[in-house]
Order: sequence, then structure tokens, then C-alpha cells
Amino acid sequence: MTAPWTDWDHITKIDPDKDLVEGETFEDVCATGTDALEIGGTLDMTEEKMERVVDACAKYDVPIYQEPSNPGVVIDDDALDGYLIPTVFNAKDSFWVTGAHKEWVRIEDGLDWDRTHTEAYIVLNPDSSVAEYTEADCDQNADDVASFARVAEKMFGQEIVYVEYSGTYGDPEKVGAAHDALEESTLFYGGGIHDYETAYEMGGNADVVVVGNLLHDEGVDAVRETVEGVTDAHAELAEP
Repeated sequence: MTAPWTDWDHITKIDPDKDLVEGETFEDVCATGTDALEIGGTLDMTEEKMERVVDACAKYDVPIYQEPSNPGVVIDDDALDGYLIPTVFNAKDSFWVTGAHKEWVRIEDGLDWDRTHTEAYIVLNPDSSVAEYTEADCDQNADDVASFARVAEKMFGQEIVYVEYSGTYGDPEKVGAAHDALEESTLFYGGGIHDYETAYEMGGNADVVVVGNLLHDEGVDAVRETVEGVTDAHAELAEP
């Protein structure tokens, strides 16, 4: 069965610890044209915050996935289409490669494996919270990134590889190297997408563009621009 994200262009990541722009609603977020919502954040996450966002978005026809930062904030909600679980391939602390995952399996009674999917993260912004949190080794050149991507797909069977520059715009060469290294896995890119042009450029190097901070900082009109940018990039690539 084909995974749903193979048909996606754009994901909006909602941080439950942050507010939307004044006057905007989750209905507005769901109307941007984004293909899916990913609910999660790195710091100050709680089950209650997660539930609040999932409940607010559940009535709209956009797939919802939780991306938990640790096992303690995983929620069981029928409104979720699934769980996207990061495993940070360039983390120095093995807890973020398999340790947190082992703990989730240990404490969870009846984990829903059919809805649980992993994302092979390659974290590349050393100043980001996720890099500090996971002790990621971000000193990676394009060949290194491509090799991580190939290892994730070929050795570990990862269906999603996620190049993460959280908080800053990344290097298109490195993102493109990861994309070129993959045969079947889907490449997500996140970090610094803030307008049509950046979404268009990274759309030429990644299968799916993820937008997060932009929603909370600039609002839904800015997010809609990024949807248009990545969609146009993919449409051009699909032309004969």
C-alpha cells in the first residue's frame, strides 16, 4: 500500500506551545491548501497542549499526525491519522536514535503499530533547539548528508528521510544530495521556509516542504504562499 505522504507537497507543523496569529483560527490553517498537519514541538510539550490542537483541527478534512518529542506526550486520539516518530540519525546521544523509542514501547500498552511511522531526521542547524536537545552533529557536508539518507533508506528501511534546518534556511545543495541519494523513500525538508521563493527553491530539492514557525509568526496567508511555491515547483518538475 502506498504511503499517504508520497502524494504530499506541503506539511504545516503546529507547535502546541505557540499561539496562532491574532484573529486566525485552526479552520484558517486547514484552508491554506496544506496536505497534512503535524502536531508537535521540541520544548514544553504536554498531553493537554497536544489534545487541544488535535481537537481544534479534527473537524476539518486535513490529515493530522502527531510528532511527539518524547514518549510522555503521546496521545491516543481517534482523530489522528497516525504518529510520525523522529529518530535522529546524526544524534550523539543514542537516546534520540532508539532509546526514547524503546521507552515508548516499554510503557505503552497496545501501541498502534499500523499508525506509527518513523522519520529519519538529519539535523543540520547547530543553533536549533532540536540540535541542542539531541546533541546532533551538524557538521555534515553534502556527501555526508547523502550517505545518511542512503543508510536510512537502504539499511534501516526508513520511508521518510527528514532534512531539518529548524530555525534557518538550509543549503539546497545538501538537501538535493539527500534527495538524489534516495530511490523510493520520501524526502521531507524543514527550516526557514518563509515565502513563495524559498518554498519554490526547496520544492525543487525535496518531495515535501514543512512549514512551522511561519504559521505562528506571520500567519495563514504566508503559509498559503509556501503551498503555492512548492506546488508550482513540483508541477514544473513533472512536466515532460
